[in-house]
Amino acid sequence: MGTLMEYDANDTDQILKRARAGESAALNEMFARHWDRLCRMVQMRLDWRLQGRIDAADVIQDACLEAARRLEDYLREPTMPPFLWLRFLVGERLMILHRHHLGVKMRDARREVSLYRDALPEASSAALAAQLLGQHTSPSEAAVRAEQLLRVQEAVNRLDPLDREIISLRHFEQLSRAEAAQVLGIEEAAAAKRYIRALKRLKDTLAGMPGGLEGI
Repeated sequence: MGTLMEYDANDTDQILKRARAGESAALNEMFARHWDRLCRMVQMRLDWRLQGRIDAADVIQDACLEAARRLEDYLREPTMPPFLWLRFLVGERLMILHRHHLGVKMRDARREVSLYRDALPEASSAALAAQLLGQHTSPSEAAVRAEQLLRVQEAVNRLDPLDREIISLRHFEQLSRAEAAQVLGIEEAAAAKRYIRALKRLKDTLAGMPGGLEGI
């Protein structure tokens, strides 16, 4: 019996064959199968000033239109796996929206991470902290969680940008080791080690702060 990864690879190959044959629904199917992962990526990287003004679904729909325009070029010379290509287009669209709404403030290189010779907004420390803590279960826990959230966000801010990025890619966007390595332009083994070290640094940073790891 084949593994899930093997089935996914076979399914992707079939979708690409249909796309090469000119079946327009194939591209929509590609986006549909990765919709949740792409939504998580947008939600993690959307600037807090644009929350409520820009919907993740709209960003992905715009990227889908761009993908249709570029599909022929991609199929002729695919330089990355299909999912990473879709993610690249969504990230590109997200950066365009950030620069359109926020202007030159988003041109600060410290707020962007390299992606295929382009850039996209880095995952926000607030979003990372919220994801690390998860959702509170009752209103009575709200005050405690708010304090924990600030503590985790401060710890995340102390991390090296690449450490924050690898945690976002692997832990929240759920990229595989190979996918994360390709996004970052490093070897797969190096990406795996970087992820483990980043998690340890985050834990050590939290442990050294007032309140430590209590409740986290």
